[in-house]
Amino acid sequence: MADHPTTARVLVASNRGPVSFGSAEDGSLTLRRGGGGLVSGLSAIDDPNAVWVCAALGAADREAVRRSPQGRLDRGGFDVGGQAVRMLDIDPEVFDHAYNGVANSTLWFLHHLLYDTPTAPVFDAAAAEHWRAFEAYNRAFAEALAAEAAPGAAVLVQDYHLTLVPALLRELRPDLRIGYFLHIPWAPVDYFRLLPDALATAVLTGVLGADRAGFHTRRWAEAFADCCERVLDAKIISGAGPGSELSVSYQGRTTRLGVHALGADADFLLERAHRPDVEERLATLRAAVGDRRTIVRVDRTELSKNIVRGLQAYQHLLRSRPEWRGRVVHIAFAYPSRQDLAEYREYTAAVLRISQEITEEFATDSWQPLILQVEDDFARSLAAYRLADVALVNPIRDGMNLVAKEVPVVSDAGCALVLSREAGAYPELAEDALGINPYDVVGTAEALHRALNMPAAERHERTARLATAATALSPQQWFLAQLAELSD
Repeated sequence: MADHPTTARVLVASNRGPVSFGSAEDGSLTLRRGGGGLVSGLSAIDDPNAVWVCAALGAADREAVRRSPQGRLDRGGFDVGGQAVRMLDIDPEVFDHAYNGVANSTLWFLHHLLYDTPTAPVFDAAAAEHWRAFEAYNRAFAEALAAEAAPGAAVLVQDYHLTLVPALLRELRPDLRIGYFLHIPWAPVDYFRLLPDALATAVLTGVLGADRAGFHTRRWAEAFADCCERVLDAKIISGAGPGSELSVSYQGRTTRLGVHALGADADFLLERAHRPDVEERLATLRAAVGDRRTIVRVDRTELSKNIVRGLQAYQHLLRSRPEWRGRVVHIAFAYPSRQDLAEYREYTAAVLRISQEITEEFATDSWQPLILQVEDDFARSLAAYRLADVALVNPIRDGMNLVAKEVPVVSDAGCALVLSREAGAYPELAEDALGINPYDVVGTAEALHRALNMPAAERHERTARLATAATALSPQQWFLAQLAELSD
């Protein structure tokens, strides 16, 4: 236990924290604050003793931890924006095995249905070593939370990296109120059973250590319940009527399942999208596009985002609908993701190949059909959002997909949304989006054609309704709703 008072009544745990560090040339540490729903959500808590527990992600983070008592950055002289942050210096090899070997190469692939099953997964001796590291990594979080939490505190554990934490924390501190939220999909039971039985049981019972487990959609909550019923022989309790709350009863404990569809942060997006750096990038994009229509996508080069098929659909559009040649530009921002994994390096190479094919096949001296950029630039993304006539969001499978919600909020003149029915956001946005099967390249091309032909008035009306649906549950409300449900 820590030697400082355990006064935290609310705690958040996530792999990535609200701040990160870099090293300057003179050896000093530079601090960068993060963004996103969790950061916005935590700001809604009126509790000066709330603590965020996260992992050190690099050498500079670990150096900051060493300079801070018990890893508490707020007590180590760092300006972390008034937040209390405990950063964990987990052994780099353990972290790598847990993060890359299990979280990103096993659980992510499992829940997004990404395995090439004739050859993967393979649960061999190396996989067993990675799993032991994953257990150690989760245990480090559980122990830190147990040390920081006041009696009866509420702990909100975030995402698949920390799947085992609720049960481990329950063993250490049965007095705590523990919530878990999964930001990605949950695999259907037949696919979930790709895991060895012991690992499948550990994953499920890890989550069931929580008093309440949250998901972005009812579909993911039901998939989790189905896995509990068929793998653990747990009892599923459902209230009367469609959409009623589900609960899982197992070994004398009951875990309630909740659905909280995270929305876009409208106030932040609208303010950020009109800063000078965005205006500058918007002017550059407008100069490149001219008076042509635009199809915009903004993603990480993540396997589940389906960028290659999206580009193939654009290629088919230009082949099958020659009237769009010279009249449309596809702006595709595909930011690097997990390039330490071979599958992701290969996927990024495939994105570049199909992009080159499109350019070679269709480009003219006066028309560049595709603007592809593979580096991170948030201001440029917001500029593309504002410029978009059509937004293409076609993931194979996605827990939510905030891009689908952000574009309608930021769009200057209205934007038609072409949206995969496998995105978690789809049920909320389906009425005003053009839904697609993400595997159907021809169907996606036809949806792009419809979207480009959509009358301006209809596009504007749809965008307004999409923006309303997209902001129904702000990050602050999303966070507080989970906290309130945990307090019931």
